[in-house]
Amino acid sequence: MPGSSTADAVFAAMSPVIEGIAATFGRSCEVVLHDYRDPERSVVAVAGSVTGREVGDAMSEIGLRVLAAGDDARNEVGYVTRAQDGRLLKCTTLPLRDVDGTLIGALCVNIDLSAINRATGVLSDLLGLSSVEDSGTTTNFSGDLDQVVDSLVERAERTHAVPVTALGREDRLALVRSLNEAGVFGLRGAPGRIAKRLGISRTGLYNDLAELRKDKS
Repeated sequence: MPGSSTADAVFAAMSPVIEGIAATFGRSCEVVLHDYRDPERSVVAVAGSVTGREVGDAMSEIGLRVLAAGDDARNEVGYVTRAQDGRLLKCTTLPLRDVDGTLIGALCVNIDLSAINRATGVLSDLLGLSSVEDSGTTTNFSGDLDQVVDSLVERAERTHAVPVTALGREDRLALVRSLNEAGVFGLRGAPGRIAKRLGISRTGLYNDLAELRKDKS
């Protein structure tokens, strides 16, 4: 990670900006500033309240994905997801970089579309307008990384209709691949957490990761 002085200057400059963005869009908008140097406490500033994020919270699944992308991370603008309570959200994630281009964090804008979508539905009936398209995905915005990891694993359980501890070798490899692509293994202590959740040893998990690396080579 880059030296702290330059990165700290970036976050200090962005902190007042998020207040202005949230105030511009009103109470349905939340703006979150993430410092990726500490993934388990990445939230350094919040304006507005949509997902319930608080300073000191961990990054979400979205943040894990951006962190995993590293230098290849790009702006993700206007994508639609659902919070775990079912509310429809429109989100934008903007990676932040140090002066040398190193990824250091992200600025995230979350807008609650629930009221807007209900109003659009009425207009759709009257005027033939289209309501906001639902992506069908749900994002875990928990401030606890263990809960975020559990959410990813539970999604795999729903996909396979069996507990992850009952997955065959190929299905488990596919799950480990998806967790790796989601950036989970970049977190401190992640292998131990994941191995326990999958019901395998750390050695077994490392063998799976080695198998995936071999497949990519």
